[in-house]
Amino acid sequence: MSEIKTDKLTGVGTAGVILVTGEGNSTTTNLQQGLTKVWANLQGSDASIRDSLNVSSSTDVGTGRETITFSNNMGNDDYSGQMSSTGTGSPALFFSRIRVLSTSQFGDDAVNNNGGYTDAGIICYSINGDLA
Repeated sequence: MSEIKTDKLTGVGTAGVILVTGEGNSTTTNLQQGLTKVWANLQGSDASIRDSLNVSSSTDVGTGRETITFSNNMGNDDYSGQMSSTGTGSPALFFSRIRVLSTSQFGDDAVNNNGGYTDAGIICYSINGDLA
C-alpha cells in the first residue's frame, strides 16, 4: 500500500482542476467539483451551529425558519442545496422547503403535516456547486 502526504494539491494545466479516476476505471471526476462547499448541523430550536464548514453565522428567523450565511460566497445561485432534519413533537415534521437561495445564504422553512411551521430537533445542510 502506498501513502501520499501533502498539504496542497494543484492541477498541472489549471490549478483547480484535478481529475480522479472513478471506481470502474472508465470515467473521471473533477475533484474540486465533487467536494461539498458548505455544510452545517444546527440545533432546530434556536438555529445555533453545532458544527459546520464555510458557515459564518446562522439566524433563527422564527419557528421552523432558519438561514445560514456562508463564510465564502457561492459563484451563483444555481448550486444544489440539500437539507434534512429530525422531526419533533406532534404533529411531526413533514417536509422542508427552500426559502432563501442566494450566493451568500441558504435558508429553509420546516413545515409539519398540518401545514404549520415547526422547529426540527436538528437541521443538516449540504451545499454543492461553485465557490465564487
